[in-house]
Amino acid sequence: MKKLLNPSLALCATLFFAAHAPAQRRPAQTKVTPPPAQVKPVPIPAPTPVPTPAPEPFDGASAERMAAQCVRLETESGTIEIMMLPDGAPETVRNFLNLAATGAFDTTTFSRVVRGFVIQGGNLSTREKLTPPALAERARRTVRDEPNAIRHTRGVVSMARSDRPHSATTNFFILVGTASHLDNKFAAFGRVTKGMDVVDAINKAALEGETPLTPVRVASAAVFACAPNTTPDVEN
Repeated sequence: MKKLLNPSLALCATLFFAAHAPAQRRPAQTKVTPPPAQVKPVPIPAPTPVPTPAPEPFDGASAERMAAQCVRLETESGTIEIMMLPDGAPETVRNFLNLAATGAFDTTTFSRVVRGFVIQGGNLSTREKLTPPALAERARRTVRDEPNAIRHTRGVVSMARSDRPHSATTNFFILVGTASHLDNKFAAFGRVTKGMDVVDAINKAALEGETPLTPVRVASAAVFACAPNTTPDVEN
């Protein structure tokens, strides 16, 4: 006959073996690494095309052809005529002729005057209207410096610029006296052949500093063939 196990002892044995049984290991979970974020390429904008300047009447003109041209400035105070001197400053002359021939100087003023020294014109921002829009871009186009052997004496026309080299654009000045300190520094490129009396009148008008109280306006500028044996107007 089998011997029965005491129920209390059986329970104790069960609890003992349960407490000392080796722990069951859970299967390790594999760490899932998310795929790297995809970086969308940033589109590179196409470069803005630089507009090609429109051809102008004296582009490519020879020094001989440019020397045969004069410029007439019809101002509110009278007419000023200027002969060109391209041998000393060919690109400066080309620039001036192109500006006059295309009407860029029309309605500009002599916006700076230094008594006994110069009258300065050619600032396109003084036009009554800065149109067409291409004129604004034209006003920023620079001309390289062309200092030369032409002396800065009465009646000489020269190119204005800032202290920065090769910064001349459209501004020019006409001398009413000698300014030897400008020699070999600024690009003298023309001489007044008619109208020094007009230049003097503009230079003697009322000023506030170097600004005329009533700037004289250039109604129009035009290029024309110089008369034979044209000479500077220095007697005035």
